[in-house]
Amino acid sequence: MASSSASIAPERVSADDPRDPVGSSRIAGQVGEFHRSYELPVRTSPTAAVGDQQTALRLALIEEEVGELREAAERGDLIGVADALADIVYVAYGTAHVYGIDLDAVLDEVHASNMTKLGVDGRPVRRADGKVLKGPGYRAPDVKAVLAAQPRDTLDT
Repeated sequence: MASSSASIAPERVSADDPRDPVGSSRIAGQVGEFHRSYELPVRTSPTAAVGDQQTALRLALIEEEVGELREAAERGDLIGVADALADIVYVAYGTAHVYGIDLDAVLDEVHASNMTKLGVDGRPVRRADGKVLKGPGYRAPDVKAVLAAQPRDTLDT
């Protein structure tokens, strides 16, 4: 696939297409609506072939929002932190639409995996800074299976 922004068809679902973008959550639908309204890519099947331009753009957007979060947190600006967090989630869902990833399903799988991190005593295993570590019963998320289970759309091939 070409990396030019003009080459978003046929991978995008048009604004009048009755199919929803991938994901069942309200935010997935809202971001899909934004992408359709502003003629941004919306894929309904997973693909890594989004082009160099889209890859660079999505990474730059995420980095920009993380920078805004860092600045707001360092200032102690709660409103700025909330705004930056919302923007990070919004851009992450947009990036998922660009890649055709059902982020809701992937998050469910990651959550299920995270819940297996408890130690043998049923208590959290933590690093000195408070990060929760993987316990002996940890099961890695099977993101490959989640993506493989997504319906394939003939428009996205």
